Amino acid sequence: MFKFTSSEIRDLIIAFIVISLSFAIVNGGRNPSAVLSILPIVMVGVGAGFILHELGHKFVSMKYGYWAEFKLWPQGLIFALVSSFLGFVFAAPGAVYTYANYMTDEINGKISIAGPVVNIILALIFLAICVAIYPSAFNSETSVLIFIICSVGYSINSFLAAFNLIPIGNLDGSKVLTWNAGIWTITIAIAGIMTVMSMTMGVETIVRIILGF
Repeated sequence: MFKFTSSEIRDLIIAFIVISLSFAIVNGGRNPSAVLSILPIVMVGVGAGFILHELGHKFVSMKYGYWAEFKLWPQGLIFALVSSFLGFVFAAPGAVYTYANYMTDEINGKISIAGPVVNIILALIFLAICVAIYPSAFNSETSVLIFIICSVGYSINSFLAAFNLIPIGNLDGSKVLTWNAGIWTITIAIAGIMTVMSMTMGVETIVRIILGF
């Protein structure tokens, strides 16, 4: 059963707002009006990606009987905003801290990989919606809006998965690699390919290839 403290809910909301704004700045080209217009769209992808990523860690931690709580990393919030003005997002506004006297590398790895796997699954769900909605997007403004939202959702979640699987510092990738190099290689390869495709080809091109257009 999930339990949240008031400080944890506060930290999640603050992190969500800052990360959403950071991605909006990057996607809006640092133009204030463009940032404001794209912010609600970005918040859908970030909201699903960031919140469910952290809940993935929390759920697996609590499954093993540990108490887990999300806490802000103030420096990470600053890095996210500053990096967004440089054209990328350092997406590490905080982390789920698992409290345990002892934890094996396997359990730590499984807790750590839960977040990126959630992002990969979400990215694929967003992509599937894009594929389903694309044929009707030519004559429906609602379909166009849904397609744009899901395109951004795919791109953001792919990036979040790949970024968190980088094996440096306290990112998830370090703990997953320590636990199982094979699983780390497979997951970062999937997330990396998805991210590169979204950055180089664009989601619409990916969808058109899938549909055979």
